[in-house]
Amino acid sequence: MRKAVLPLLALALSGVFVPAAWAAKPPVVVELFTAQGCSSCGKANQVAADLAKEDGVLTLTYSVDYWDYLGWKDTFAKTAFADRQRAYAKKFALRDVPTPQVVVGGRVQASGAKAEAAPDLVKTAMRSPINAPDMQVMGKTRVAVGSGPAPRGGGEVWLVRYDPREQDIAVKRGDNKGQTLVHRNVVRELVKLGSWAGRPKLYRLPTAIGADPDLETVILVQGAKGGRILGVLETTKTER
Repeated sequence: MRKAVLPLLALALSGVFVPAAWAAKPPVVVELFTAQGCSSCGKANQVAADLAKEDGVLTLTYSVDYWDYLGWKDTFAKTAFADRQRAYAKKFALRDVPTPQVVVGGRVQASGAKAEAAPDLVKTAMRSPINAPDMQVMGKTRVAVGSGPAPRGGGEVWLVRYDPREQDIAVKRGDNKGQTLVHRNVVRELVKLGSWAGRPKLYRLPTAIGADPDLETVILVQGAKGGRILGVLETTKTER
């Protein structure tokens, strides 16, 4: 038994936490930042949709809102998604926020016309070692994150709710007028649950979680302000 599990077992013995079977390695998280009003985003959308079908990969598609001024308001965009992308841009020391942009594991990024480099970045990430903390959703109200090496500057725990279905959006105005763009694993909710300093901690889930049965839930542990992703917990419908 790994030492990282022991603090969570202590919680279990106190009646707070019941550990599940421990996954060998979390999936590689591929985050696509895109916009329906962006003329160069169609290819990146397709790359992300194709990667979503691969084993060991979790693709999350975030629609950003700063392209809406061009005449087409993105049907999925939220300011919170653009804020997440800006945090990555600062972490990667980018001069501008590129659209589209692919971020793999919070470690590396490919921007603009280089989105097709994402599959190779994923293969590299799969070979990289990761010391993920143990994680477990407890009923419908809390999630437990175990101990592990905390990144410099601390960590954060995020709740992501996404629609796993493939969706084709017909754009009627703007630069992509007349085109139909494919979307897969579209993020609809993004909530920061709190900070993580490498010690076991319980986090309360939003009361509205599970309100939309078509959405899947994933919990991410990552370095603060756009750092590398350290842990991934994909929940099942029976856990929500």
